[in-house]
Amino acid sequence: MAKILIIEDEKAIRNVLRNILEEEDKSFQVDEAENGKTGIQQALKDDYDLILCDIKMPIHDGLEVLEKVMTEKPDQTMVMISGHGDIDTAVECIKKGAFDFISKPPDLNRLLTTIRNGLDKQQITTQNKILKKKVSKKYEMVGESKAILEIQGMIEKVAPTDARVLIIGPNGTGKELVAHWIHEKSERSKMPLIEVNCAAIPAELIESELFGHEKGAFTSAIKQRKGKFEQASGGTLFLDEIGDMSLSAQAKVLRALQEGKITRVGGDKEINVDVRVLAATNKDLKQEISDGKFREDLYHRLGVIIIQVPGLDDRKEDIPVLAEHFLKQLGEEQGMGPKSISKDALEALKSKTWTGNIREFRNVMERLTILGGKEISKSDVEQFA
Repeated sequence: MAKILIIEDEKAIRNVLRNILEEEDKSFQVDEAENGKTGIQQALKDDYDLILCDIKMPIHDGLEVLEKVMTEKPDQTMVMISGHGDIDTAVECIKKGAFDFISKPPDLNRLLTTIRNGLDKQQITTQNKILKKKVSKKYEMVGESKAILEIQGMIEKVAPTDARVLIIGPNGTGKELVAHWIHEKSERSKMPLIEVNCAAIPAELIESELFGHEKGAFTSAIKQRKGKFEQASGGTLFLDEIGDMSLSAQAKVLRALQEGKITRVGGDKEINVDVRVLAATNKDLKQEISDGKFREDLYHRLGVIIIQVPGLDDRKEDIPVLAEHFLKQLGEEQGMGPKSISKDALEALKSKTWTGNIREFRNVMERLTILGGKEISKSDVEQFA
């Protein structure tokens, strides 16, 4: 059911607009405001799927209403209506965030088409917000240990900057979570975060993956392709397992970081890219440098800020809160509802050695959710962990 607000000082026009809306869809809930002041109050108090707003009104005109509402609710869908419409007014409305501008008297088909499109746009915006919340929840950092609190504090300081960050830690510790939170809390959060697993891409293809290629650059290059640097321009590029990248690709990444330019494989045109690079590895890069497997100059370019993510065995005090978090999350995913866990079971989990870190711990909690009792016991842990 769509909820619509009509802000219009002339009662007769309000009635006409209400009748049009209710005839279009009986389920529409239509509210009215007789002037700009009341309209602002209602728009900010309630959540509307769409607002129809006149421009020439007493107290606050429509442009003032538009500006105030869009400042407080930038995703609000507003359609402006005026009997004194001109191109300049329409352009100003669109610049201030209006979805559309319609002249009075409105053409019925145009009005209804605009309303349908506006409601579709608002629905997509709402769905995107829900999806983004789900994504943020997926990458939530859970823990109360000193190490985790220090990482969270560092993220708060680093994220608003464009500083490059090198994230170090064993496999399964959640290095990608750190990268996601840095991006989410950065000024680039509305732009894409592009991830590349350097260990999963063959050495002969990594350069094409990162920098793209021109048609005919090699046998299977049947068309031009943008690389990850171009795809991430304006946003963030996360190079996971950077320690597995070939020396040839490392040299090109270094150039891209130094000059802010890339060249596609098989091409000679330089392409400007605006990318913040985050990198992660489970390797000792200083040892890799000594062994001639990693460029020291690239290490210093990437490691402006270094974040060390500890293994689970180094923060076992987080096991109770992690267990509760995963039980709730997995219960929802499995449609089983959250289970509880006994103190003895938690102690049994603490006594284990977690070589696979958080990834292994989550797998164990999933088994316990499916196979354990309503309250997970110590014997459940001994049998299934």
